[in-house]
Amino acid sequence: MYCPNCGGDCQIITDIQSTGKDFSAGKACCGVLLFNWIGLLCGACGKGKQITSTHYWICSKCGNKFKA
Repeated sequence: MYCPNCGGDCQIITDIQSTGKDFSAGKACCGVLLFNWIGLLCGACGKGKQITSTHYWICSKCGNKFKA
């Protein structure tokens, strides 16, 4: 792949982002109050982590970054 700006060689890179929580302490506390110690599992309920990745090309000559 060649850069559209300068014609230099490009390399593909991946940008990884994560959002969300793995464990909710508030839900776990409510679960313990309602269901005893087995209620700790309520803290694991919910959306959890969401991981997204985006691929980009980056020029080694001029540093131009554009989506693949």
